[in-house]
Amino acid sequence: MHALDVLGDPVRRRILELLADGERPAGAVGATIQAEFGISQPAVSQQLRVLREQGFATVRAEGARRLYAVDPRGMQEANVWLTAFERFWRGPLAALDTELARGRVQRARSATGNPGSENDNRLDDGEE
Repeated sequence: MHALDVLGDPVRRRILELLADGERPAGAVGATIQAEFGISQPAVSQQLRVLREQGFATVRAEGARRLYAVDPRGMQEANVWLTAFERFWRGPLAALDTELARGRVQRARSATGNPGSENDNRLDDGEE
């Protein structure tokens, strides 16, 4: 199964979100997923098994409890695949960062009562 097939399932994505905060007992994961998705405990166990087998989650026993955590190997596999497509969002994200910085500068000037000139509203990006 491809990494993106694993991540394509909303239940598995939600389980990974829960595990991203740290190790969690299977029972706690199951209770949350059952409540949010209305699926049975065996169905949750099946999704946990897929995550384990595909390298997205680890499990360890602690007494009678099974503790799950994110396994970075699966995420690294997805990241490797997505890297080939970064060029499609890198430029737009850089442009967004520029606009956010421009907004911060303008808000700071407004807060201090120094609106500056129209030319001062440009960020220094090397242009003259």
